Amino acid sequence: MGWKTPFVILVLAIACGYFISRLLSPSLLTEPPDAGSGWWGRGLPEVAGKEQDTSVRPFRVNVSDKVLADLKERLKKTRFVDRLEDSAFHYGFNSDFMKQVQRYWLEKYSWRDAEKTLNQYDQFLTNIEGIDVHFLHVKPKLKPGQKSKPLIIVHGWPGSVFEFYKMLPMLTDPLSHGGTADDIFEVICPSIPGYGFSEAPHKQGFSASEAGRVFHKLMGRLGFKKYYVQGGDWGALITRNMAIMFPDHVKGIHNNVATLSNFKGLLYPIVAGFWPSLLMPKKEDQDRFLPFSRQFFFILQESGYFHLQATKPDTVGQGVNDSPVGLAAYIMEKFSTWTNKEWRDLPDGGLTKVWTLDELLTNVMIYWVNGNIASSMRFYKEEMGGSSKKFEYSYANMVPYACADFPHDLGHAPEWSLREANPNLVSYTIMPRGGHFAAFEEPRLLAEDIRQFVSKVEAL
Repeated sequence: MGWKTPFVILVLAIACGYFISRLLSPSLLTEPPDAGSGWWGRGLPEVAGKEQDTSVRPFRVNVSDKVLADLKERLKKTRFVDRLEDSAFHYGFNSDFMKQVQRYWLEKYSWRDAEKTLNQYDQFLTNIEGIDVHFLHVKPKLKPGQKSKPLIIVHGWPGSVFEFYKMLPMLTDPLSHGGTADDIFEVICPSIPGYGFSEAPHKQGFSASEAGRVFHKLMGRLGFKKYYVQGGDWGALITRNMAIMFPDHVKGIHNNVATLSNFKGLLYPIVAGFWPSLLMPKKEDQDRFLPFSRQFFFILQESGYFHLQATKPDTVGQGVNDSPVGLAAYIMEKFSTWTNKEWRDLPDGGLTKVWTLDELLTNVMIYWVNGNIASSMRFYKEEMGGSSKKFEYSYANMVPYACADFPHDLGHAPEWSLREANPNLVSYTIMPRGGHFAAFEEPRLLAEDIRQFVSKVEAL
């Protein structure tokens, strides 16, 4: 009798899981949905749209001295949280380390130097569906007979296009970075509307499918009929929507986030925990999923921000928009735990293990000088609420797909679960290191994986 009871429980668990997954995870549609249309500018589209300027205008980052002087005064008047002994980053951003960040920000950090870095690549604005969309457009230097491949790369939260600056030369000048003459890309990096230097939507309802449609229009405006897409975090969801809505234009999609997208996938680690050697034979899956209780509580600990931003983004947004140190704590803390959860044990959150304070503060400054942390948070409200079309749950992605799974990222999905939603899975790479902000942390690994994926697609 000793062995029969757990065996019966296992069989019942599998049967129940299968039944529920069939009930709640119906077959995905394969025909592309209607992408729809939208207007996110002020006023009514039939009035404002008549005067819409659809030109592509050069843009340079040049923040006024007044904004920087105001920042300095706010930094000087910071009211710090009292220190909690030996807490490291377990309670959030460590107050002692924040005092170091504040001093560095005041005394050593130079936004003018950051502007020079940001302006090293050509940047533009163009009005799409009533709002100005900011983007980098990095063209390679081609020799006679060479051709480049258009690639749009989309960031997430709390990131920006600055995440891609180290990786861009690896894609546009591959011969200098371990690639070949066939690996050359022409790269477009847009700021999601409401992020970076893009204008925020002035109306409710701007979610991932809307962003995907806007970016598809951007690529068309730049003259690209067919192109590749890449993204992590929100960028992964946006580019997935682009592939679903515009399969005749998207040649391939590469994501650096692997998440379970259906109920069957969510049941998998729970049921597999009863008999991992049989139901979860791959070690990488066991390492990432088991024990399930550990992973569950880790995600629970790390997702408080998500609930706030998906329900009342303007409330928390108002607070961090008014305090530069509050904004830095809110953003930079994610670059700690989302890069390596063990860094919570370190007094500086491990933040200087990978990046310099200049790099981290430049990303924070992009939010500060544009005053758009609240509008960036609203993307969660729109995507989790009734505004989202949620194409990714009802439609399969039929274009060639690749996933680079970084071991310290928040999510993980086994290869079979990705293949269900992406029948044309071309590449699935378990990375040797790295976390959520892959392009910012491990640009070479990500660039190499993009190149090998595109090479496979071109050979099909």
